[in-house]
Amino acid sequence: SINTDALCLYRAHTASILRNRKVLVTGGYDVSGGGYLNSAELYDPLTGTWTTTASMNSARFSHTASVLQNGQVLVTGGTYSDGSLNSAELYNPLTETWTTTGSMSYARYRHKASVLIDGKVLVTGGWGNGGSPISAELYDPLTGAWTTTSNMNYPRDTHEISLLTDGKVLVTGGFNGDALSSAELYDPSIKTWTTTGGLNNARQLHTASILANGNVLVAGGDSGNPLNTAELYDPLTETWTTTGIMNHVRTAHTASILRNRKVLVTGGYDVSGGGYLNSAE
Repeated sequence: SINTDALCLYRAHTASILRNRKVLVTGGYDVSGGGYLNSAELYDPLTGTWTTTASMNSARFSHTASVLQNGQVLVTGGTYSDGSLNSAELYNPLTETWTTTGSMSYARYRHKASVLIDGKVLVTGGWGNGGSPISAELYDPLTGAWTTTSNMNYPRDTHEISLLTDGKVLVTGGFNGDALSSAELYDPSIKTWTTTGGLNNARQLHTASILANGNVLVAGGDSGNPLNTAELYDPLTETWTTTGIMNHVRTAHTASILRNRKVLVTGGYDVSGGGYLNSAE
């Protein structure tokens, strides 16, 4: 491993790779006593250093951050001390500034967002002031406005969302009182949801990675018990098959596609007693 500089603040955050290859980290929660954060920082892989950048207009945790086709970053929702947020804002890497944009129709956190092929952003589910939303909505970067789209078949938060090679969006698992095994597909061309093959293991706080062959690898998470299982979704047959298990159970971890097309899984939490993990596989 190679040591690099530390973040300026402890935070549970989002991380987005910008077009200039720098990494933008936004918001989160400082467990050392700083509370909900509106700060943001940039990592430069060429120098291995972090620098602070302009702060967001709102402190937020359990939000989403999406890199738009124009290179700007859309941050949506989240939670803070007074409840969940419906606000959204844009980061411009050229000016290193934040501007507010249209607010979502529903306040939500622990939701998911995906940039569609046409450049719009689909936001799904999450937890709001009124419970776990079944709703979904679309953000148009050209107008800065949100419009509601068809509801999902099941309310869910802490799920995963994946843009498939055919332009459809796969939503997997999540939580609605219990961990979910259901999965569903959103078709942007007709703006409707259809159910697809269910996971072999109900799970939330898992990862979902698009492989080079178009299949989706789902790994880990929590089903009421921590999981080290993994499974593959085939969009052509709409079915799931189990694959090799991980060496460690882990939830709330990350998964990254490497240049050699392998998937690197890092960190997470072992709720069975292992605590926070620094392992990778």
